[in-house]
Amino acid sequence: MADLAGENEAMTASIFLEDRSVIDVSGPEAGKFLHNLVTNDVLNLSPGQACFAALLSPQGKIQADFFIFMLAPDSYFLDCPKQLALDLIQRLKLYKLRMSVTINDRSAELCVYAFPDAPERPSAPSVTSARDPRASFGWRAIALKNSISASETFASYEARRILLGLPSGGLDFAYGDAFPHETNMDQLCGVDFNKGCYVGQEVVSRMKHRGEARKRITPYLATPQAPPPGTPINAEGIEIGVTGSHSGVTGLAMIRRDRLAQAIASGKTPMAEQMRIDFQLEPS
Repeated sequence: MADLAGENEAMTASIFLEDRSVIDVSGPEAGKFLHNLVTNDVLNLSPGQACFAALLSPQGKIQADFFIFMLAPDSYFLDCPKQLALDLIQRLKLYKLRMSVTINDRSAELCVYAFPDAPERPSAPSVTSARDPRASFGWRAIALKNSISASETFASYEARRILLGLPSGGLDFAYGDAFPHETNMDQLCGVDFNKGCYVGQEVVSRMKHRGEARKRITPYLATPQAPPPGTPINAEGIEIGVTGSHSGVTGLAMIRRDRLAQAIASGKTPMAEQMRIDFQLEPS
């Protein structure tokens, strides 16, 4: 009975992530191919593990971010934003050249689920599953469509994500216009600073050695309610940033940290339209 209770606990809060697609990258050189392209270490993954990573432009800006699940040494799934799937496949194929790698969209048959409360690997039927590497956010699983019954809505997942301060591309930052540090990937296990070269690596390393990210996505608390995404934040003439996704009175915003510090030091209150916006600054 104790084992069954543990399985039921691990199964709580199963959420279908309707905004995700699944890309299959396989072949004898699949691991090396991905490792040489993305911001994180792929070669040290083991089956049943996943890493958070991004494909950058040569200028160091995020073209796509995703989770890389390892199924076997020659087989990987990319759990990526649905809006980017086709573009990401095209970008990967441009880099493939003559490497022994195949890249396919598997979204017609596979989908992504989250188990944000699961303390251990979910017992739900899946093709693969792994801990969410970004934070204490449970597990993610890739499964056949309609094989898992969702117990909570996607809105519930979004509320949990925002409370944990986890940015979402297209909502909290624009793809092609943000560096990994600005989206907190360096703090969310999304960048390996000890691996070898990858696309955009020189820019990312330079930002790290500079020791400070001037812009970052930062959680806020709004009074009396959170403004719509894209609302400018100002403090008596000081332009601080712009709001992103929100849930209730809690939200995320891309801000200029130096300007926010200047406003706070001057006793000025950040506002977004008629809403008061309170931030808790942490070290860069």
